[in-house]
Amino acid sequence: MSRLRPLRRTVPLMLVAAMVAVAPPARADARTDVHQGDIEGVPYRVEVPSNWNGTLLLWSHGAYSLEFPAPADISLTNHPATKQWLLDNGYAVAASQFRVTQGWGVVESGLKDQMDLLDWFTANIGKPRRTISTGASAGGLVSVLLAERNPTRFAGVASLCGVLGGTTGHFNSALDANYAIKTLLAPGLDLVRVKDPQANTSNARQALGAALGTASGRARLALASALADIPARYISRAPAPGTVAGQVQQQYFYNAYDRGAFWGLNRTDMEGRTGGNPSWNTGVDYRRLFARSSQKALVKRAYDEAGLSLRADLARLNAAPRIKADPAAVRYLDRYGTPTGRTPWPVVTLHSTGDGNVPPENQRWYATQVRRAGNPANLKQLYVDRGNHCTFTASEEITALQTLLTRMNTRHWPSTRPDVLNSAATKFAPDYQTVFDPDPEPGLHPTTPSFTRHHPARYLR
Repeated sequence: MSRLRPLRRTVPLMLVAAMVAVAPPARADARTDVHQGDIEGVPYRVEVPSNWNGTLLLWSHGAYSLEFPAPADISLTNHPATKQWLLDNGYAVAASQFRVTQGWGVVESGLKDQMDLLDWFTANIGKPRRTISTGASAGGLVSVLLAERNPTRFAGVASLCGVLGGTTGHFNSALDANYAIKTLLAPGLDLVRVKDPQANTSNARQALGAALGTASGRARLALASALADIPARYISRAPAPGTVAGQVQQQYFYNAYDRGAFWGLNRTDMEGRTGGNPSWNTGVDYRRLFARSSQKALVKRAYDEAGLSLRADLARLNAAPRIKADPAAVRYLDRYGTPTGRTPWPVVTLHSTGDGNVPPENQRWYATQVRRAGNPANLKQLYVDRGNHCTFTASEEITALQTLLTRMNTRHWPSTRPDVLNSAATKFAPDYQTVFDPDPEPGLHPTTPSFTRHHPARYLR
């Protein structure tokens, strides 16, 4: 862990690909036609192989961090090797860069810009025989919303590491963690209507770093993390550390960096876009919320080590002043970020079990929506045993896509037992067996397929 350095990002693999990839030529190779341009000023990229089989994958990127410049290149898949496999096997790929590339305005922007691109593709390339809506992180949410709102234009959905618990729940969950940090560790921090985003973010990171240095600080940071179901697993390829200090350190990276922009720019950007504060914790009983958390065992260990009263700190949380939401802002997030669960076509989701940026409990919430409003037989939810966010090998992504394609082609799902999926993924070459990991240095590192069974806890918010 001494070598671990945080890579400050929102969608890990996509940003790594943007940093390490050589800018692609206008024509990828003799077998692929590349189309680049803009629609009403919004850049797009389309690649169509000469042996196009009539299927188009429309890719939605995630919410690039507001703390750093957005990538100049337009991503077409999560793992770069996945794109080449798709082209080699006759699939066309297309993506808009979105009018809004950073922050949570990507959802509203993506819902329009992706449909504009699909219309352009139909008019200039040809009408696809079928179109799959796919994306990662916030783009995994966009992929579902696109299909829900345009059901006749899509034949299936592949959502990777998607915010399928909805944007409202995502921001409420972030508020719960930050509220606990402010109440128990750093009372001077702003939670909403942040006056100085950069200073508030810097102060939060300093407070979180200081908390790691004491047993009481680690206990309270573990409690804050548990209220947002943030797991103690930041390293992609390694299990969670065995010690309380090691586990809380991994939660620290999520709170300070991956979700750290909720202290500043992500929060102010969303409040400006929605016209107010869209998050609230009025009426939340933090004793009950904690009792439902998937991370409560670590909290109890940490409080025992520190000799603190967990009951007393939960009482402090319940007694502290609450945050009220602005109704108009809440309506915006509901409109641009809440899946209905309608599934007239098959949907495959893929998630890392140790994702602390978008915890896998999001998938449990979405499955409940599907049971209420859709057809549960049309949903398959797959998991890999790995830490961090969107940490999939190309072999795993392709295997998940093949699962969806088999269902689309035959009307029957193939076996999704982990051993069957891992056997299929293992057959790919070494170039398809790498995954993003921040340790020992941020980048793509070799690994093995890690499909597993997983049953997420109930989404807290």
